[in-house]
Amino acid sequence: MFAVGVNSSEKDFLEALKQPAAIFAGYVGQFFVKPLLGYLFGTIAVTLCGLPTSIGAGIMLVSCVSGAQLSSYATFLTDPALAPLSVVMTSLSTATAVFVTPFLSLLLIGKKLPVDVKGMISSITQIVVAPIAAGLLLNRFFPRICDAIRPFLPPLSVLVTACCVGAPLAININSVMSPFGFSILLLIVAFHLSSFVAGYFLTGLAFHRAPDVKALQRTLSYETGMQSSLLALALANRFFQDPLVSVPPAISTVLMSLMGFSLVMIWSKNKEQDLIKQS
Repeated sequence: MFAVGVNSSEKDFLEALKQPAAIFAGYVGQFFVKPLLGYLFGTIAVTLCGLPTSIGAGIMLVSCVSGAQLSSYATFLTDPALAPLSVVMTSLSTATAVFVTPFLSLLLIGKKLPVDVKGMISSITQIVVAPIAAGLLLNRFFPRICDAIRPFLPPLSVLVTACCVGAPLAININSVMSPFGFSILLLIVAFHLSSFVAGYFLTGLAFHRAPDVKALQRTLSYETGMQSSLLALALANRFFQDPLVSVPPAISTVLMSLMGFSLVMIWSKNKEQDLIKQS
């Protein structure tokens, strides 16, 4: 997030706010399309795969939470100009998750989950607002320092991202290696893959006349396919007695990140090839 701030300006975020249709589309992807897919794959897990009901509830719970901050960094890597728009989308979904996530969990799972409002506000401030604000201020008042540190930010960001992905896997390795682990892994892959695909193609249909439609498709694909699985994991551990509910969020935390940044690599390479062809 600090890297996003250093490479952006206040004008970029003001311009992002001038795209209400795109922001609304991202919100629909997060809290309508994704929960529908979560309900679908949660039902498949129980009815077709014969997995315990708690596993289906865990998959649905993953689909009810807000967007992941990693989606903004993924957008920054492929389409830097749209990173502020992604930050606005993710922050909006995170800020309203205190109301939407309990409602969706009650609707899909039948269990009302109280969410820590103060904790979410604190999380948004620490993970999104503070580092981006610091980067923006540094870029505005000390541009020479920004020029000096800018080359080091991409590898440092990759290291931090790797820690964000690896830590939840290490902590929840027992859940991932459970008897249901492989079946859940396939279901989670299918859930995230369908979310990425839905975000990409639905955006293409809705914004086919936009001049930057491909970049917008990639951005909303990240927004729809990547969510705060760590929040789902925390809710599962705190409000469900059955420990199996926490297995899908634990697996999702890792797979969501790996799949998202695999798309970053693919789309970045495709962009480079397109630029070579144009030149």
